[in-house]
Amino acid sequence: MKEIPNCMFHSRELACKTPYGAAPAGEVIEFSTYPRRERGTEHITLWIERDGCEAVAYPMRWYGLCGARDRYCVSFTPAEPGLYWYYFTMDTAGGPRFVSRGYGGRSEIIDTLGDKYQLTVYDPQYRPPGWFGEGITYNIFPDRFCRDKLPVQPEAEGVAPRVLHENWDDLPVYKPDEHGEILNNDFFGGTLRGVIEKLDYLESLRVRTLYFNPIFQAYSNHRYDTGDYKKIDPQLGDEEDFRMLCSEAEKRGMRVILDGVFNHTGYDSRYFNARGRYDSVGAHQSQDSPYYSWFDFQKWPDKYGSWWGIYTLPQVREDDASYIDYIIENEDSVIRRWLRLGASGWRLDVADELPDAFIRRLNAAAKREKPDALIVGEVWEDASNKIAYSERRTYFQGGELDSVMNYPLREAILGFLGGGTAEHFAERMETVRENYPRAVFYNLMNIIGTHDTPRALTILGVSDEEWKMDRDGRAHYTLPPDRLESAKRRLKLAAVIQFTMPGSPTIYYGDEAGKQGFEDPFNRGTYPWGAEDAELLEFYRTLCEQRDRSETLNRGELRFLACEGALLQYERCYGQSRIVVLVNRGHTTARAPIDALYAADILSPVEFDMHGDQGVIASVPPETAYVLRCFGTL
Repeated sequence: MKEIPNCMFHSRELACKTPYGAAPAGEVIEFSTYPRRERGTEHITLWIERDGCEAVAYPMRWYGLCGARDRYCVSFTPAEPGLYWYYFTMDTAGGPRFVSRGYGGRSEIIDTLGDKYQLTVYDPQYRPPGWFGEGITYNIFPDRFCRDKLPVQPEAEGVAPRVLHENWDDLPVYKPDEHGEILNNDFFGGTLRGVIEKLDYLESLRVRTLYFNPIFQAYSNHRYDTGDYKKIDPQLGDEEDFRMLCSEAEKRGMRVILDGVFNHTGYDSRYFNARGRYDSVGAHQSQDSPYYSWFDFQKWPDKYGSWWGIYTLPQVREDDASYIDYIIENEDSVIRRWLRLGASGWRLDVADELPDAFIRRLNAAAKREKPDALIVGEVWEDASNKIAYSERRTYFQGGELDSVMNYPLREAILGFLGGGTAEHFAERMETVRENYPRAVFYNLMNIIGTHDTPRALTILGVSDEEWKMDRDGRAHYTLPPDRLESAKRRLKLAAVIQFTMPGSPTIYYGDEAGKQGFEDPFNRGTYPWGAEDAELLEFYRTLCEQRDRSETLNRGELRFLACEGALLQYERCYGQSRIVVLVNRGHTTARAPIDALYAADILSPVEFDMHGDQGVIASVPPETAYVLRCFGTL
């Protein structure tokens, strides 16, 4: 008998619910409750409802005594994948009560129905490709990572004149033009061949996946306003360069993931062609355009749906048959074409604005082209129960998303390092672990920074007052030496957590070299080749090496230990191997007893107090993290 909880029901305890967390359709789920005998319980009923449907009653049977508690049990077998909710009712000597979800999955016995427990049910036949979560990912913003030559004005159909930076260390243009618009059309000239030249560097970081922000022809330097889905932006190179990149990466055991922007195109694009730069007849030019049905015109040609009301990003109708054929289904569709040319997967921009049916078809087409192709979604919240535009999304039931960007982890890390408690961090991560299928949880894109967020070093170093600086002040700001050192210590703590949690630790280019910057475009500065923070980069190299060679960190089970205040503690276990992670974000030394006969820090040589039958006592200095390989137990 598993140890019973100190409450009536705890969704994370195997004595109460088996299996843990999400469950495959067709598998029996066992529920057990443990009311205190003094309550005089007469009946307990489990109520389960599929999302949007009425609850169905499952009476629980009395199965005997457990100390001062009774035990009631019932089984449930979900027939189909979906999102389910459950709670309990109980008839007692004092009258009927509801048993709802309290903090941390513990039960709350109340007079009216409170929060329900979530149960994610997925298709057991669907297997997300596991190669992603077991490797390190490096996120490249193509224009700003590396160039192999000085930029020149590209001569290609559809390309508007660009502002070119000869000086790699220039500040990105951030001020509006004379019309009050920020055009984002200044380019530093990063190239695919430049990335190829740096593959040895990326290999030294043990990188296994290269995730590129958009590489297709576009007006803007960020290229999220796609001009032509089937052409590499000429500033970056050409199709042959892309083939070479994928080939050279493969020789080093690396894969390439591309950014798919399928919710909107560019104002300047082959498809919309509002400024007539392309030879094609765009939807803005004629209602007879082959692309006209792609767009949501309220009044042609100038009143149309656009992403967040930005006129340069006309929104597409993802249910349009010709659009689906062009992006997904055709033999030479965008999805299949670039997989065939060497890519291994796609990251879907604003996935919560793409219809579920579109994502399912896209995933299926990608798997037809490459059975182990990966589909990652940009979702900022808990993706298992996400509601977007008043609709519940179905990302993890099987055949939708293989992974999502782990923004909940990023927020938990920064929240903890910013003064939050270790208990709160553990609770946030346990909620995600409970709600996601295990294969997805171990396949997440674990981020600290992205092109959409300020640089991690800046977040961890600036004061509240400095966030209020005007745009000119933020453009030229760098952390003063004392706060830079403090921010670097915190960034190391953040990286340790990122690299020791399940999922793929994803480095936003330059974070490992000490890049700073507030919001866009200051978070998109060029990689500081030759001016890296050597000490920080060496720390990342060590961390990457340890993660890359550790089966325990790649595949091991996760269990949070005694998390309290400023001291975060958890362990990863795989077979006989056990790694304990201790992160002290506080300003005083924290002492942590560890159930082990001996422990060694795998990041740096640290000695620990050994106390015989008391095990190991780790004294963790302020703003320090230990990653301990533990041997033996008491």
